[in-house]
Amino acid sequence: MIEFETICALATPPQEGAIAIIRVSGEKAIDICNKIFVNPKKEHILLNAKSQRVYFGNIINKTKVIDECLCTVFRAPHSYTGENIVEFSVHGSQYIATQTIVALIENGAIPAHAGEFTKRAFLNGKLDLSQAEAVADLIKSNNEASHHLAIKQLRGGYHDTLYELRQRLLNMSSLLELELDFSEEDVEFADRSHLMQLLNQTKEEIVKLIDSYALGNCFKNGIPVTIVGKPNAGKSTLLNVFLNDERAIVSDIEGTTRDTIEEKVSLRGLEFRFIDTAGIRKSTNTIEQEGIKRTYKAIEDSKIVLLMVDITTTSPKEAKEEIERLQEQIDFKDKTLLLIGNKADKARTKDKDWDKLGTIQISASKKQNIGEILDKMLSIINPSDLIDKVFVTNSRHLDSLKKVLETITTTEKDFQNNLPSDLIASNIRTALHHIGEITGEVTTEDILGNIFSKFCIGK
Repeated sequence: MIEFETICALATPPQEGAIAIIRVSGEKAIDICNKIFVNPKKEHILLNAKSQRVYFGNIINKTKVIDECLCTVFRAPHSYTGENIVEFSVHGSQYIATQTIVALIENGAIPAHAGEFTKRAFLNGKLDLSQAEAVADLIKSNNEASHHLAIKQLRGGYHDTLYELRQRLLNMSSLLELELDFSEEDVEFADRSHLMQLLNQTKEEIVKLIDSYALGNCFKNGIPVTIVGKPNAGKSTLLNVFLNDERAIVSDIEGTTRDTIEEKVSLRGLEFRFIDTAGIRKSTNTIEQEGIKRTYKAIEDSKIVLLMVDITTTSPKEAKEEIERLQEQIDFKDKTLLLIGNKADKARTKDKDWDKLGTIQISASKKQNIGEILDKMLSIINPSDLIDKVFVTNSRHLDSLKKVLETITTTEKDFQNNLPSDLIASNIRTALHHIGEITGEVTTEDILGNIFSKFCIGK
């Protein structure tokens, strides 16, 4: 275990509440906390305190009683950081929390930096780097999907996948390097055809991980859904229905929405990022033209596009033409377009041609059939994938995986060209290096500083 100075920090939000938790970690954590904590008999008892036990007593600074509290002791290595940890659960007064931290600092602790507790957990081998980053994701998770992804990564699901890939590459590299040791005896330890099969298998798995990022990022940060259509089709009304709030201005005047309006909302365990846009039409108004340009940009960045049409003023043929115009300007390869026929409550007759286009007919103003839109979106996203599949959700990991794929692709060509084993082994070591960047086996202080600076202080 690496030895550091003893750090302290408030581990709960810095605001008034029922309790506040002050966390202390380091070799001298128990010694320092023993100086400021006494039991009801005014005895300093922490030096002999058992691990993972809770004690009742008072925090004192010199002769001043700061608060009565609960004190929990975790002895190394059985703690979050792998070091001695002491946690004080005090009353949730900002003054009490501050005075407790002052007392700790006066007795030898130093203030913790952002993410320093989790950084120490990583450096002491309690977590790999991908799991440490999952801690930050877990704290930020605000819906069922993002919470599930973070928990799964923290518990090692992603780590296990990377470990298997790493072991396979290590075995390949070992065989090739062993062959080099016996090159003069013309002994072949590595069956080239078998190694090629392993390499292809590894490549397929890396490609799957890379491809999972688009959807994994949606689960983590919200599924982007853009609502588009002509002015007065009911786009803003639909946004307000999804949000259950009058967020967007609704008016009979065309062109009310001039810019994109984006709001997040959790629906059925998933977070959606709904984007209301300027109505698409020909316009000479400079501001409206800019709004339409931003509409197309929002469509490009979306996973799902809801094209709204007013079925009281638009025919199925015209709607089909709208779809074709969008498809001419936007590549829908990685996104889905849903046709939403609004104002169905005012339609005089039902046109079967709407069904042929797969139209979801609704009344946004009366909140009718909105559930059908959600059902369709969920069938596109398929939340059940969260249970079985491993998703990449971190852009840093994506960048490293792309480097692994590039290296493996080069190695495949080297095999096909029958290049020497030492060159192929060198490429495989490069791939291992990039996997190590994800898990933290290969890292720099700059990378660690960038990752953990995004954490909250006290975690």
